[in-house]
Amino acid sequence: MLRYLPLKLGRLYRCLKLLLVVGLFVILLMNTHNLFASFQKNELTDRRFINLNKCPACFGTSWCRKFMNGQVSFETWGRLRFLDIFNVKNVYFAQYGEPREGTRRVVLKRLGSNQELAEIDQKICKRATGRPRCDLIQAMYKTEFARINGDVRLLTPEVVEGWSDLVHCPSQRLLDRVVRRYAETKDSGSFLLKNLKDTERMQLLMTLAFNPEPLVLQSFPSDEGWPFAKYLGACGRVVAVNYVGEELWSFYNAPWEKRVDLARQLMDIAEQLTNNDFEFALYLLDVSFDNFAVGPRDGKVIVVDAENVLVADKRLIKQNKPENYDVWYESRFEECDREACLSFSKDSLCSRVTVDHNYYAVCQNLLSRYATWRGTTGGLLHDPPAHIAKDGQLDALLDECTKPKKRYGRFQAAKELREYLTQLAAASVSATAR
Repeated sequence: MLRYLPLKLGRLYRCLKLLLVVGLFVILLMNTHNLFASFQKNELTDRRFINLNKCPACFGTSWCRKFMNGQVSFETWGRLRFLDIFNVKNVYFAQYGEPREGTRRVVLKRLGSNQELAEIDQKICKRATGRPRCDLIQAMYKTEFARINGDVRLLTPEVVEGWSDLVHCPSQRLLDRVVRRYAETKDSGSFLLKNLKDTERMQLLMTLAFNPEPLVLQSFPSDEGWPFAKYLGACGRVVAVNYVGEELWSFYNAPWEKRVDLARQLMDIAEQLTNNDFEFALYLLDVSFDNFAVGPRDGKVIVVDAENVLVADKRLIKQNKPENYDVWYESRFEECDREACLSFSKDSLCSRVTVDHNYYAVCQNLLSRYATWRGTTGGLLHDPPAHIAKDGQLDALLDECTKPKKRYGRFQAAKELREYLTQLAAASVSATAR
């Protein structure tokens, strides 16, 4: 009987594929009128579609003129609304055009699923009226987002602490940086809240509470060398960022030399976000192949999902000296039956000066044999050439970086792994040149 099981499973799989194709065909037939309408109309000029009608319960308005003028339009598949059921994250590719500069690809984000966006509306209404439905605009003026008004000089830690990962343990220096670099105001450059309009303050605070990714991109911009996508602007509840390139997962089976270079860059990102001259440690709490992309021209790796980034102010930690602040913090490896899972303590990340979290996250979820994604295991550095596999140094460093056997072993392994990958990358370049 067991010998027939693969045959039955194969037939079941083919049946499911056939049902899916038939289902999509039926959906197409049912939406024929909408299909043609979708190609004829630029929905990004519709105030309701981009939720501009919900402002100031939105993410900003700096790009609204570009949206309303039709300078931003969905690419082909993004225009088909019935495909939204597969686009749970509400991320779209679009074309943005300037008369003298031509068009370029951008990425549009709603910063949450439809359910998450509906839940934020309900929360605003409940806080203001006690009911899940209400006039959202009027309700915003009765929430904590409005109570921090023009009379409040600074955005202070005790007001927003714990609202999101970005401000799980905020310092005044971090919040001043967030306000000063806020891009959804014409008068950016000041850390004083009173210089923002009432609507701008509410939009900033809502973004900080719901999904602070735009504020991370603004506060730590790519123009200054931070490894994040460039923030462009927002209109309503749609945010625009520059298109970086294909996701890291697309390079899982790339030539070995390419994967070595990408791995080296990932370890460099882990180092930069952990140790930098600004003494801000940016800890990546959600690390997966989908959250990084690779530039098509320069091959540069960039973080493209910065929602779950915890920022700790090392300068403040040194100043306040909490218990064990100068004891090195080692992230604990834990077996997991899910993809891209990490073990960490936010409170520990916020109270220690020396932390190995970013090295651990990159090694475990992207590089090592423990990395699992879309049903595949082995990590980005799977199947090395025979001479490297025989040498055993790479596997040993990856294992120690992921699941250290020595105390503080991950710190040394991460350092040596960066150096080793740099050597391998340089050797590949030399071999190619010859």
